[in-house]
Amino acid sequence: MTSMNLEARREPATIFCMSPPTHNRYPYSPIPARAIYDWPDGKRLAVYIGLNLEWFSFGQGLGAELAPGGPQPDVLNYAWRDYGNRVGVFRLAELFGELQLPVSLLINSEMYRHAPETVVAFTDAELVGHGRTNSERQGELSENEERLLIEETTAAIERHSGKRPRGWLGPWISQSPLTPDLLQEAGYRYLLDWCHDDQPVWMKTRHGRILSVPYPQELNDIPQIVARKREGPDFADMIVDAFEVMHEECMKRPLVMGIALHAYIVGWPHRFKHLARAMRHIKQRASDRVWFTTAGKIADYAEQLPSGTVP
Repeated sequence: MTSMNLEARREPATIFCMSPPTHNRYPYSPIPARAIYDWPDGKRLAVYIGLNLEWFSFGQGLGAELAPGGPQPDVLNYAWRDYGNRVGVFRLAELFGELQLPVSLLINSEMYRHAPETVVAFTDAELVGHGRTNSERQGELSENEERLLIEETTAAIERHSGKRPRGWLGPWISQSPLTPDLLQEAGYRYLLDWCHDDQPVWMKTRHGRILSVPYPQELNDIPQIVARKREGPDFADMIVDAFEVMHEECMKRPLVMGIALHAYIVGWPHRFKHLARAMRHIKQRASDRVWFTTAGKIADYAEQLPSGTVP
């Protein structure tokens, strides 16, 4: 039998197609196909500031870097971050107070132990759980350890403020496969870790659901300035450009624009100057379609919309 005949007699190969794993937290939903609704008073663009108040361990653990760190204790980068809590955060508090911009404070609970003045510098700010410290990643913990982190953070914020936080952002935006479940079981109503949409989205949990409120990874000073090495003018221009596009687009549908900030990055004078320019621009340019608000108020409003409105 020739080799040609052998080729002709071979059975075709069987190809097994396996679906890639998925999170099963929410279905795909294209934004043009969704229900149209307004924010309060007919507003269409919800703008909120997510200001991270973070504490870092000295000589160990994680931490953003201005420059490559040396052996621990890494004084260069620790002190650079500490500037935000000692100086930079108060520049931001004055700016947001001047512009009458509400703020969602994303708080490491260790801030109450080491720098409580940073929290009280903001009048009527929303308090959002953000772990104990940003020297650890939530997604690396066991289920019991993660549950304890959530409990300890929540209890500390409630003890010091008298208010139980309703929203959560994981330290380093880190989640385990169980994080949405554990947050919902701990009484949290929304989370900020997923940057997959411009509108709130319901996420399934093992005992119900939890709302995902958009939190930016593009309009976020850590990815842009620390990771991508862009500087204050570029970051400010990004805020302005995003606002201009979304301000126009919100005539078609409701949108959420978050701005994620860290005092140890944009609280330095040379970056603060440009952030102030951007914030003044959007405040001056805002029409009656714009709702300056907090992440929590966005969640509150989305929760009471008719069933099926929020995907």
